[in-house]
Amino acid sequence: MKMEAKLPAFPKTRLRRPRLNRFSRRLVQENQLTVSDLIWNIIISDGPDPRDPVPSLPGVDRVNIDEAVKDARRALSLGIPAIALFPHIESDLKDPVGTEALNPEGLVPRTIRAIKSEVPELGIIVDVALDPFTDHGHDGVIAGDEIINDITVEALADGAIILADAGADIVAPSDMMDGRVAAIRQRLDQHGHHNVMIMSYAAKYASGFYGPYRDAIGTSAVLKGDKRTYQMDPANSNEALREIALDIEEGADMVMIKPGMPYLDIIYRIKSEFMMPTFAFQVSGEAAMIRAAAENGWIDEKRVILESLISFKRAGCDGVLTYFAPNVAEWINED
Repeated sequence: MKMEAKLPAFPKTRLRRPRLNRFSRRLVQENQLTVSDLIWNIIISDGPDPRDPVPSLPGVDRVNIDEAVKDARRALSLGIPAIALFPHIESDLKDPVGTEALNPEGLVPRTIRAIKSEVPELGIIVDVALDPFTDHGHDGVIAGDEIINDITVEALADGAIILADAGADIVAPSDMMDGRVAAIRQRLDQHGHHNVMIMSYAAKYASGFYGPYRDAIGTSAVLKGDKRTYQMDPANSNEALREIALDIEEGADMVMIKPGMPYLDIIYRIKSEFMMPTFAFQVSGEAAMIRAAAENGWIDEKRVILESLISFKRAGCDGVLTYFAPNVAEWINED
């Protein structure tokens, strides 16, 4: 049995002593945030503008391929190890089954190839998902009102091969269909992509925090119904452990919890239980709230962003997908 040490009482023990000076605070700091913990979320677009601001996500632009390459160079110069790409495509390319997700010459594969040709050292993470490509905004193929699991999984596995062929280092299935990690791993291996990693959105909740992202990729206006039949109930915690266990068994190399700060308890439980490489997604709603409050002068933006990210580290995360990555990298590098 673990014995807790009994500290002497005040005044012999003064817990404020190590807090007095900056050097001593650094010496006793239990968790640290580094540039290596950051993954930069980048919205790519096939629209006419090189950079198109997202009104509901202050500070974030949709960028074309040339600008994405520039952002990739910036990420590398700041020491950020990886970026995550999310597409916004024109509505006339969307259909009920997300056909454009299987186009080897689509926006995402072309962007991957362009970045890898200019910045080969930078890691590229890409969602394996249908929702940016469907005209109904859901993550799967629909029959009536039902998202059809197994047909969707086949499409996702096909899409993963296209992304891997283009040069993606990590594919990240974000759909929450049952069995998709196993199908993607099998298909990747069959096509010689043994070293392409899978970062599974293993515990993705049916959250209200996704609104600005749906604006950014153009699904909020077309989404019919909600995603509660496949994304997790925010009231559930034990279910997250079951989802993680299944994805690990199916071959996930890394697991992700989404959203982030409202689910720190889930992050802590998952890391403690499985000791897997564990990531959080600081989603658009979290970023938009921080930025909006800062723009109104209600909070100190830098301080709150850094505090939010260290909370993920404290909960057990190995890294965080965040829109704030370049800002944070600059702050860390300046310190």
